Amino acid sequence: MHLLPQLRELEHRFGEALVIVGVHAGKFIAERVTENIRQAVIRLGVEHPVVNDRQYRIWRSYAVNAWPTLVLVSVEGRVVGQHVGETTADALAPVVERTIAAAEETGALDRTRLTFPLERDAEPERALRYPAKVAGDPATRRLAISDTGHSRVLLVRLDPGGRGGEVEAVVGRGERGFDDGAHDVATFDDPHGLAFGDGVLYVADTGNHALRAVERRGRWRVRTVAGTGEQAGRLGVPGQGRAVALNSPWDVLFHGGALYIAMAGPHQIWRFDFETGEVLPWAGTGVEALLDGRRGEAALAQPSGLATDGRRIFFADAEASAIRWAEIGPAGRVGTIVGTGLFDFGDRDGSGDQVRLQHPLGVAWRDGILYVADTYNGKVKVLDPETRTAVTWIGTDAGEVGGVAGARGTGSRLGAGGSARILWEPGGIATLEGWVYVADTNHHRVVVARPGADTVEELEIRGV
Repeated sequence: MHLLPQLRELEHRFGEALVIVGVHAGKFIAERVTENIRQAVIRLGVEHPVVNDRQYRIWRSYAVNAWPTLVLVSVEGRVVGQHVGETTADALAPVVERTIAAAEETGALDRTRLTFPLERDAEPERALRYPAKVAGDPATRRLAISDTGHSRVLLVRLDPGGRGGEVEAVVGRGERGFDDGAHDVATFDDPHGLAFGDGVLYVADTGNHALRAVERRGRWRVRTVAGTGEQAGRLGVPGQGRAVALNSPWDVLFHGGALYIAMAGPHQIWRFDFETGEVLPWAGTGVEALLDGRRGEAALAQPSGLATDGRRIFFADAEASAIRWAEIGPAGRVGTIVGTGLFDFGDRDGSGDQVRLQHPLGVAWRDGILYVADTYNGKVKVLDPETRTAVTWIGTDAGEVGGVAGARGTGSRLGAGGSARILWEPGGIATLEGWVYVADTNHHRVVVARPGADTVEELEIRGV
């Protein structure tokens, strides 16, 4: 994801002389399903061809051993350069320029533009497009939805029944950008996590590597509270508010007058202190791993969802397929509820270390229980943090992959007629007034269910 903007810049600079082909060798089982990859291509705005290397054949033929790896191939088909890890367009440009110049000297370069239909052009218009996260505000009975594919945030005033609501505000004018101002002027780039606090809605503006605040001052307005708009380096440097560079903030949680940030890029949780304006790492060394211990010594793996019981911050550690916690106190520790390592994943209910999840992105807390958006399994799991017991509540039958049509699952009946429907890469989850709301990302909708019931309904959103 971090490389895509750099690749777009190279394509812009070198035009027809450079052809980019994405080779997708999926780590997770769900990442090897072609339709899931297609959805990611559309969601991320990829405009170059992508091959599904599900059996790692291309990976092995180029002796690749890490994600991401870039390989530069000459017109004659020879490998002339290889880079492992993230980089920038400026760093890559000189070798691309030399390769193009060499091809032009021999007359081998063909600048005929390649044309092909984009996957997104076949997609219909939708009210929601890849909603990533949801958040509820008990004080106002509002539900916030990050309508990520439309680069905006919706504020929905819920009906008394909780199963529908009216759009109160559309925040963001619906195009990528980094503009503050009135709700119909401001812009976001890939907004994800949401959190209400002291009358303000905070937004993890992931593509802008920034935190934004949405508040009502006569009209709804957006202002940037942290982040420069540029991605921080591998390990970010603490700083003040808008002067500090962030790295893919994926979720936010307001608690105790501070904002906790799931910083997926450097594999850390950061904390924004509103009194001092300081933004700094709070948990995790920046090493990608599953390692418990003191907050400053523990290792995380792409934290992507946050919740709290008041004593601990619970987080979905996506790359480790784990649900973990970090104590809030000054001498806090990090521990793991379920999950055992970076390459230990699957779909298995049970207790303790026998539990397997697959790349969970969301977690919510209610009455002593955690609700987990088990994203790549297309499920919602119910997790008891004390007994470490996980049970499927909503989703597909065991062994099915989210997105496979026709699967039936526990509590998965939607709407009238009881037709079997499934979740497809649910990314966010929130609780409000006894209901659980789920951002069913690849189905372009939000669904709602009540714990203890076996009916799941699509949230009726009016006025969008």
